[in-house]
Amino acid sequence: STFSSNESLYAKLSSGSVSYDVVVPSDYMIERLIAEDLLAPLNYDNIPDIGNILPEFWGETSEHSAHDPGNVYSVPYLYGMIGIIYNTTMVDADDPSLGSWKLMWDEKHAGNILQFNNSRDAFGITQYMLGYDVNTTDPDELQHCADKLAEQKPVLQQYVMDQIFATMQNEEAWIAAYYAGDYLVMAEENPDLKFFLPEHQGFNLFIDAMCIPSCAQEKEAAEIFINFLCDPEISAANMEWVCYSTPISEARQYLDPEVANSEVSYPAAEKLIKASSYSFLNPETTRLVEALFMNVRNSQ
Repeated sequence: STFSSNESLYAKLSSGSVSYDVVVPSDYMIERLIAEDLLAPLNYDNIPDIGNILPEFWGETSEHSAHDPGNVYSVPYLYGMIGIIYNTTMVDADDPSLGSWKLMWDEKHAGNILQFNNSRDAFGITQYMLGYDVNTTDPDELQHCADKLAEQKPVLQQYVMDQIFATMQNEEAWIAAYYAGDYLVMAEENPDLKFFLPEHQGFNLFIDAMCIPSCAQEKEAAEIFINFLCDPEISAANMEWVCYSTPISEARQYLDPEVANSEVSYPAAEKLIKASSYSFLNPETTRLVEALFMNVRNSQ
């Protein structure tokens, strides 16, 4: 099963209407699932290949595992970044907004800009743009973010998730904020598409990780399957298919050299200095963000 957003996965899993053995949510959603007792702790005796994970993504020295302290519930599967995709035949190379989130608000591209149709990513963009902590719980700051999204709405064509593929590939829109791995899929169909990270303002680096829901019926088999996905050759094959970045230390040697050396998939360390991750927001803040985003999206 695939889901257009973490929120859709959460709604399905928390409803109790499904029984999955392995799920692959993103970092901040893992934090929420842990808080609501929807994940089972892992038995690492069945996952010996965890040693293949790069230390920045797993273990005591990890820089990117605040969502699961001690790595009790999750094993990194892939990582990626959020940036801006644009069509080089429609956006001038000397456009002053290139390299910045401001491009998403540029009036001269009105009617050809796509925004995320999920509150976490849409608010994240405005938080980076306005200089706020991407995990702020301050109601005034969140209202300012909503005001900024309302200011953007007149230049938008639509809010999208999976619809972005056809829209950008067919040149029905020119500019969109989206995930780096999905950009690579789109660029295979339309080489006029390019991608950048607004590295001076900041951007999201996310980890999607393998977890076992508390409703799982085959926990040991699920752990063995997670171990299989930690094999370097298996990880490389999967990442070439999904076009995201592997956290497995030895996997890159099995990738196509063009993929392994891609600045989109594996940007230089200095470009990642301003990257940050989403944290799970408390229920009150989550409800506020959802309500503010709905108000913006549904306003005339």
